[in-house]
Amino acid sequence: MDRVGVTVDLAPQDDTHGLRGGTRGLRAGVRGLRSGTASRGGAGLRATARIEARADGRGGTALPVLDGEGPLALRRTRSTGPAARVTLVGAMSGPLGGDHLTVEATAHAGSALHITTAAATLALPGQDREPARYDVRVSVAEDAELHWLPEQLISVRDSELRVTTRADLAAGARLVLREEQVLGRTGEASGRLTSRLTVRRAGTLLLDQELSCGPGAPGGWDGPAVLAGHRAVGQLIVVRPEFEQRRPKPAPLGEWAALTPLAGPGVLVTAVAPDALRVRRTLDEALRDLLA
Repeated sequence: MDRVGVTVDLAPQDDTHGLRGGTRGLRAGVRGLRSGTASRGGAGLRATARIEARADGRGGTALPVLDGEGPLALRRTRSTGPAARVTLVGAMSGPLGGDHLTVEATAHAGSALHITTAAATLALPGQDREPARYDVRVSVAEDAELHWLPEQLISVRDSELRVTTRADLAAGARLVLREEQVLGRTGEASGRLTSRLTVRRAGTLLLDQELSCGPGAPGGWDGPAVLAGHRAVGQLIVVRPEFEQRRPKPAPLGEWAALTPLAGPGVLVTAVAPDALRVRRTLDEALRDLLA
């Protein structure tokens, strides 16, 4: 948990230009290494990471596809259970303005796939002030399980990022999905951040919500009905077939969060707090209770 605080407590706003300069240098330095994988189109970088998990027939999970491009490096990490564990390692800073990054993950029938990231993601401004995009697409088949548990997304001053996360589940699939957003580094204002989260089960919509924050966002985003002046927000989605018979009831979860049942065997936990550490602790506690 201490690492969460350190991750969020990054350089103050006066260091932004130096960070951007260093980032451009890094991107230029590795451009030759990533040619033939990631591609450049228009103002930014295009890169996709692809993961496929399949049951290996021995009670475990194999990864026939583990393919990362450019800044999206994938590493299989040690697992003591049946799930295959993958860590997304940012090989470069970003996304910068104009970039379009995509993560595609598929858990085939009978498999279990757990995905994390090695560090927080920083949305940074680009030279041409173009918005960046980050798309996450997950698909979970019958009797399969997928956990998508990345570190926080930090919206840096003057950046603009559009995040879309879409999960498509079979009727007997299990999903644990967490997203956390932090508005600005320590001591700086937020960039513009738009995040849309969509979950479908057996073709039926369970959840479709969008949050827009920062300069240029619709009025009221920082008011009492949305963030109420707080800087960190998180969402946790848990979908389990068991919830059809024993669905958790709506309830407040301490000072910072609330649990809401969805129209199906799933629940949504939403947390809003002054900092990322409190959001993470709240969501972790809720997840432990939901999976108990």
